[in-house]
Amino acid sequence: MRTISLLFLCLILLVSAGCENRRVAPAFVLTEDFIIIAHRGASAYAPEHTLPAYDLAVHSGADYIEMDLQMTKDGELIALHDDKLDRTTNGSGLAKTQTLDKIKTLDAGSWFNEQYPQLADSAYENVEIPTLEEFFQRYGKSVNYYIETKSPGMEVKLINLLRKHSLVQSESKVIIQSFHSKSLRKIHKLEPGIPLIQLYRYSGKARLTDRELRSLKKYASGIGANFGKVDVEYIKKAHRHGLAVHLFTVNSDDDIQQAYEIGADGVFTDYPEKRPGSY
Repeated sequence: MRTISLLFLCLILLVSAGCENRRVAPAFVLTEDFIIIAHRGASAYAPEHTLPAYDLAVHSGADYIEMDLQMTKDGELIALHDDKLDRTTNGSGLAKTQTLDKIKTLDAGSWFNEQYPQLADSAYENVEIPTLEEFFQRYGKSVNYYIETKSPGMEVKLINLLRKHSLVQSESKVIIQSFHSKSLRKIHKLEPGIPLIQLYRYSGKARLTDRELRSLKKYASGIGANFGKVDVEYIKKAHRHGLAVHLFTVNSDDDIQQAYEIGADGVFTDYPEKRPGSY
């Protein structure tokens, strides 16, 4: 009787361990498909991180729409690449020092008209910086989201918004990326089913050791790296560890084709209508 009880206890422990492993295992995004990720929306044609740019990206058939997140003084998540407002609005200063109401008064489109007059559209004047929730309200589950946390500290707010809009699911409509492993690890702890991408920006030839890749695999599903620094061997090595590789920012037809040919799993591009010549 004691022997049977011990065997039963061992079985329970093994099953529990297996369930725990499944619970924390990173989601898998390595597929045979080459994905096109609309970088800050269709940002070659409309002001980055504005709804017109994302509407164009969705219309172009992009596989994912990519957005960077900053947090305002009052804890709202907005689509903005820089920590400062100066480059893409008529405001100035750090976004985190200003409330959402103040940021909503800023013009986030006129700079594009001035910089690209051949593409200028009067509709781009006085467009606002959108919040993440506005994206979810506008597109719902009709699109796939590729979200970047620009700094640690916004993870709980982000996850709560994803849950609110039922975007956390077994076949996730969301991929989250960051240069900050701390941010990704926290997200993985909160919602282990969301695929995560660890970003790297290389100044020289891209390299990762097997040890680094094993560490990455504990929380990440893939790697994002700058195009031109990554070669075939780097991608093959990542694939051997079950990690996808997405390259940024790849805009010309030839470069998109090259990224495909060296084995990348997708690219971030300002021109989301473009595709490699063949699959």
